[in-house]
Amino acid sequence: MQAADHTVDAAEVAKFEAMAAEWWDLNGKFKPLHMLNPTRLDYITTQIEDEFDRDLRDETPFSGLRLLDIGCGGGLLSEPMARLGATVVGADAAAGNIPVARVHAEQSGLQIDYRHTTAEAMAEAGEQFDVVLNMEVVEHVADPLAYLTACQQLLKPGGLMICSTINRNPKSFAMAIVGAEVIMRWLPRGTHEWNKFITPDELFDLIRKAGLDPVDRKGFVFNPLSWQWSISDRDLSVNYTTASVKPA
Repeated sequence: MQAADHTVDAAEVAKFEAMAAEWWDLNGKFKPLHMLNPTRLDYITTQIEDEFDRDLRDETPFSGLRLLDIGCGGGLLSEPMARLGATVVGADAAAGNIPVARVHAEQSGLQIDYRHTTAEAMAEAGEQFDVVLNMEVVEHVADPLAYLTACQQLLKPGGLMICSTINRNPKSFAMAIVGAEVIMRWLPRGTHEWNKFITPDELFDLIRKAGLDPVDRKGFVFNPLSWQWSISDRDLSVNYTTASVKPA
Protein backbone atom coordinates (compact mmCIF):
# COMPACT_ATOMS: atom_id res chain seq x y z
CA MET A 1 0.00 0.00 0.00
CA GLN A 2 1.52 3.28 -1.09
CA ALA A 3 -0.57 6.19 0.11
CA ALA A 4 -2.52 7.43 3.10
CA ASP A 5 -3.49 4.69 5.48
CA HIS A 6 -3.75 6.45 8.84
CA THR A 7 -7.22 5.04 9.54
CA VAL A 8 -6.06 1.46 8.96
CA ASP A 9 -5.81 -0.65 12.10
CA ALA A 10 -3.04 -3.16 11.33
CA ALA A 11 -4.27 -5.65 13.92
CA GLU A 12 -7.77 -5.61 12.42
CA VAL A 13 -6.39 -6.10 8.90
CA ALA A 14 -4.32 -9.06 10.09
CA LYS A 15 -7.42 -10.79 11.48
CA PHE A 16 -9.14 -10.80 8.10
CA GLU A 17 -6.02 -11.55 6.13
CA ALA A 18 -5.61 -14.74 8.18
CA MET A 19 -9.06 -15.87 7.05
CA ALA A 20 -8.76 -14.76 3.40
CA ALA A 21 -8.76 -18.25 1.87
CA GLU A 22 -12.19 -18.96 3.39
CA TRP A 23 -14.15 -16.09 1.84
CA TRP A 24 -16.16 -18.30 -0.51
CA ASP A 25 -16.54 -21.28 1.82
CA LEU A 26 -20.25 -21.27 2.71
CA ASN A 27 -19.53 -23.17 5.93
CA GLY A 28 -16.25 -21.46 6.80
CA LYS A 29 -15.40 -18.47 8.96
CA PHE A 30 -17.49 -16.14 6.79
CA LYS A 31 -20.66 -18.24 7.08
CA PRO A 32 -22.42 -15.38 8.98
CA LEU A 33 -21.78 -13.00 6.07
CA HIS A 34 -23.05 -15.52 3.52
CA MET A 35 -26.20 -15.90 5.61
CA LEU A 36 -26.62 -12.12 5.87
CA ASN A 37 -25.69 -11.34 2.26
CA PRO A 38 -29.15 -11.69 0.64
CA THR A 39 -30.59 -9.26 3.19
CA ARG A 40 -27.72 -6.82 2.67
CA LEU A 41 -28.23 -7.00 -1.09
CA ASP A 42 -31.96 -6.40 -0.71
CA TYR A 43 -31.30 -3.17 1.17
CA ILE A 44 -28.46 -2.03 -1.10
CA THR A 45 -30.25 -2.63 -4.38
CA THR A 46 -33.45 -0.96 -3.17
CA GLN A 47 -31.55 2.15 -2.06
CA ILE A 48 -29.66 2.39 -5.36
CA GLU A 49 -32.86 1.82 -7.32
CA ASP A 50 -34.62 4.65 -5.48
CA GLU A 51 -31.72 7.11 -5.47
CA PHE A 52 -30.83 6.76 -9.15
CA ASP A 53 -34.32 6.03 -10.52
CA ARG A 54 -33.44 2.54 -11.76
CA ASP A 55 -35.69 -0.48 -12.25
CA LEU A 56 -34.47 -3.75 -10.73
CA ARG A 57 -36.60 -5.65 -13.24
CA ASP A 58 -34.15 -4.59 -15.97
CA GLU A 59 -31.41 -7.04 -16.89
CA THR A 60 -28.59 -4.67 -15.86
CA PRO A 61 -30.30 -1.91 -13.85
CA PHE A 62 -27.07 -0.38 -12.54
CA SER A 63 -25.45 0.08 -15.93
CA GLY A 64 -23.59 3.41 -16.09
CA LEU A 65 -23.03 3.59 -12.33
CA ARG A 66 -19.49 3.47 -10.95
CA LEU A 67 -19.47 1.68 -7.60
CA LEU A 68 -16.81 1.22 -4.91
CA ASP A 69 -16.98 -1.73 -2.52
CA ILE A 70 -14.59 -0.57 0.20
CA GLY A 71 -13.41 -3.39 2.45
CA CYS A 72 -14.49 -5.77 -0.30
CA GLY A 73 -12.97 -8.91 1.22
CA GLY A 74 -13.44 -11.79 -1.20
CA GLY A 75 -16.04 -9.95 -3.27
CA LEU A 76 -19.34 -11.11 -1.74
CA LEU A 77 -20.95 -7.78 -2.65
CA SER A 78 -18.75 -6.75 -5.58
CA GLU A 79 -19.81 -9.72 -7.69
CA PRO A 80 -23.61 -9.21 -7.50
CA MET A 81 -23.14 -5.48 -8.15
CA ALA A 82 -21.15 -6.31 -11.29
CA ARG A 83 -23.86 -8.74 -12.41
CA LEU A 84 -26.39 -5.91 -12.06
CA GLY A 85 -24.35 -3.85 -14.52
CA ALA A 86 -22.32 -1.51 -12.29
CA THR A 87 -18.67 -0.75 -13.03
CA VAL A 88 -17.17 -2.08 -9.80
CA VAL A 89 -13.96 -1.31 -7.96
CA GLY A 90 -13.32 -3.54 -4.95
CA ALA A 91 -10.74 -2.22 -2.49
CA ASP A 92 -9.33 -3.78 0.66
CA ALA A 93 -6.52 -2.93 3.07
CA ALA A 94 -5.82 -6.65 3.57
CA ALA A 95 -3.55 -7.70 0.69
CA GLY A 96 -4.42 -11.37 1.04
CA ASN A 97 -8.06 -10.77 0.18
CA ILE A 98 -7.37 -9.40 -3.29
CA PRO A 99 -6.01 -12.54 -5.04
CA VAL A 100 -8.93 -14.56 -3.65
CA ALA A 101 -11.41 -12.00 -4.97
CA ARG A 102 -9.71 -11.78 -8.38
CA VAL A 103 -9.64 -15.54 -8.90
CA HIS A 104 -13.28 -15.97 -7.94
CA ALA A 105 -14.39 -13.11 -10.22
CA GLU A 106 -12.44 -14.61 -13.10
CA GLN A 107 -14.03 -18.01 -12.47
CA SER A 108 -17.43 -16.31 -12.44
CA GLY A 109 -16.77 -14.51 -15.73
CA LEU A 110 -16.92 -11.05 -14.13
CA GLN A 111 -14.74 -8.01 -14.73
CA ILE A 112 -14.07 -6.31 -11.38
CA ASP A 113 -11.20 -3.93 -10.63
CA TYR A 114 -9.83 -5.28 -7.34
CA ARG A 115 -7.16 -3.22 -5.56
CA HIS A 116 -5.08 -3.47 -2.41
CA THR A 117 -5.52 0.09 -1.23
CA THR A 118 -7.37 2.35 1.22
CA ALA A 119 -10.20 4.85 1.05
CA GLU A 120 -7.76 7.66 1.85
CA ALA A 121 -5.37 6.69 -0.92
CA MET A 122 -8.17 6.57 -3.47
CA ALA A 123 -9.53 9.92 -2.29
CA GLU A 124 -6.08 11.49 -2.59
CA ALA A 125 -5.86 10.11 -6.13
CA GLY A 126 -9.13 11.88 -7.02
CA GLU A 127 -11.23 8.76 -7.59
CA GLN A 128 -14.99 9.41 -7.85
CA PHE A 129 -17.96 7.06 -7.58
CA ASP A 130 -21.73 7.18 -7.80
CA VAL A 131 -22.07 4.63 -4.98
CA VAL A 132 -19.82 3.62 -2.09
CA LEU A 133 -20.62 0.39 -0.27
CA ASN A 134 -19.10 0.59 3.19
CA MET A 135 -20.31 -2.59 4.83
CA GLU A 136 -19.08 -3.91 8.19
CA VAL A 137 -15.87 -1.87 7.96
CA VAL A 138 -16.25 1.23 10.13
CA GLU A 139 -16.06 -0.80 13.38
CA HIS A 140 -12.61 -2.05 12.34
CA VAL A 141 -10.85 1.24 11.50
CA ALA A 142 -8.60 3.32 13.74
CA ASP A 143 -10.34 6.68 13.09
CA PRO A 144 -14.01 6.35 12.02
CA LEU A 145 -14.51 10.06 11.25
CA ALA A 146 -11.40 10.31 9.07
CA TYR A 147 -12.39 7.12 7.30
CA LEU A 148 -15.96 8.29 6.64
CA THR A 149 -14.63 11.64 5.44
CA ALA A 150 -12.49 9.82 2.88
CA CYS A 151 -15.57 7.87 1.78
CA GLN A 152 -17.44 11.16 1.37
CA GLN A 153 -14.62 12.54 -0.78
CA LEU A 154 -14.88 9.47 -3.01
CA LEU A 155 -18.52 10.23 -3.84
CA LYS A 156 -19.66 12.37 -6.71
CA PRO A 157 -22.12 15.12 -5.75
CA GLY A 158 -25.46 13.39 -5.36
CA GLY A 159 -23.71 10.09 -4.72
CA LEU A 160 -24.94 7.44 -2.29
CA MET A 161 -23.11 5.70 0.56
CA ILE A 162 -24.48 2.57 2.22
CA CYS A 163 -22.80 1.96 5.57
CA SER A 164 -23.54 -0.93 7.93
CA THR A 165 -22.05 -1.81 11.30
CA ILE A 166 -22.94 -3.19 14.75
CA ASN A 167 -24.66 -1.34 17.59
CA ARG A 168 -22.95 -1.05 20.99
CA ASN A 169 -25.09 -2.33 23.86
CA PRO A 170 -25.39 -5.44 26.07
CA LYS A 171 -27.47 -7.25 23.45
CA SER A 172 -24.85 -6.78 20.73
CA PHE A 173 -22.15 -8.06 23.10
CA ALA A 174 -24.26 -11.14 23.83
CA MET A 175 -25.09 -11.86 20.19
CA ALA A 176 -22.17 -10.59 18.09
CA ILE A 177 -19.38 -11.64 20.44
CA VAL A 178 -20.57 -14.27 22.91
CA GLY A 179 -23.05 -15.88 20.51
CA ALA A 180 -21.19 -15.64 17.20
CA GLU A 181 -17.62 -16.08 18.45
CA VAL A 182 -17.87 -18.18 21.62
CA ILE A 183 -21.02 -20.31 21.41
CA MET A 184 -21.67 -20.76 17.67
CA ARG A 185 -17.98 -20.34 16.73
CA TRP A 186 -19.03 -18.72 13.48
CA LEU A 187 -16.05 -16.36 13.81
CA PRO A 188 -12.66 -16.67 15.51
CA ARG A 189 -12.54 -15.19 18.98
CA GLY A 190 -11.41 -11.58 18.88
CA THR A 191 -12.85 -10.85 15.41
CA HIS A 192 -14.84 -8.00 16.92
CA GLU A 193 -14.07 -5.57 19.73
CA TRP A 194 -17.23 -4.46 21.51
CA ASN A 195 -15.84 -1.04 22.43
CA LYS A 196 -15.39 -0.30 18.70
CA PHE A 197 -19.07 -0.86 17.97
CA ILE A 198 -21.01 2.32 17.09
CA THR A 199 -24.57 3.24 18.01
CA PRO A 200 -26.92 4.41 15.23
CA ASP A 201 -27.02 7.95 16.65
CA GLU A 202 -23.22 8.05 16.85
CA LEU A 203 -22.92 6.86 13.27
CA PHE A 204 -25.43 9.42 11.99
CA ASP A 205 -23.45 12.12 13.82
CA LEU A 206 -20.18 10.91 12.25
CA ILE A 207 -21.78 10.76 8.81
CA ARG A 208 -22.98 14.35 9.15
CA LYS A 209 -19.57 15.52 10.35
CA ALA A 210 -18.03 13.80 7.33
CA GLY A 211 -20.19 15.95 5.02
CA LEU A 212 -23.00 13.58 4.09
CA ASP A 213 -26.73 13.76 4.67
CA PRO A 214 -28.23 10.62 6.31
CA VAL A 215 -31.48 9.60 4.64
CA ASP A 216 -32.31 6.17 6.04
CA ARG A 217 -31.44 3.52 8.59
CA LYS A 218 -32.72 0.00 9.12
CA GLY A 219 -31.91 -3.02 11.24
CA PHE A 220 -30.70 -6.41 10.10
CA VAL A 221 -32.43 -8.87 12.41
CA PHE A 222 -31.59 -12.57 12.81
CA ASN A 223 -34.41 -14.96 13.72
CA PRO A 224 -32.95 -18.05 15.43
CA LEU A 225 -36.16 -20.00 14.86
CA SER A 226 -36.35 -19.54 11.09
CA TRP A 227 -32.54 -19.21 10.89
CA GLN A 228 -32.99 -16.23 8.58
CA TRP A 229 -32.18 -12.53 8.43
CA SER A 230 -34.69 -9.78 7.67
CA ILE A 231 -34.81 -5.98 7.43
CA SER A 232 -36.50 -4.11 10.26
CA ASP A 233 -37.67 -0.49 10.43
CA ARG A 234 -37.44 -0.49 14.23
CA ASP A 235 -34.99 -3.06 15.54
CA LEU A 236 -31.48 -1.62 15.19
CA SER A 237 -30.30 -3.25 18.41
CA VAL A 238 -27.48 -5.34 16.89
CA ASN A 239 -26.73 -5.20 13.14
CA TYR A 240 -27.95 -2.16 11.25
CA THR A 241 -27.39 -0.24 8.02
CA THR A 242 -27.63 3.36 6.91
CA ALA A 243 -27.98 5.28 3.65
CA SER A 244 -26.60 8.78 3.13
CA VAL A 245 -26.11 11.10 0.17
CA LYS A 246 -23.54 13.71 -0.76
CA PRO A 247 -25.18 17.11 -1.26
CA ALA A 248 -25.32 18.08 -4.91
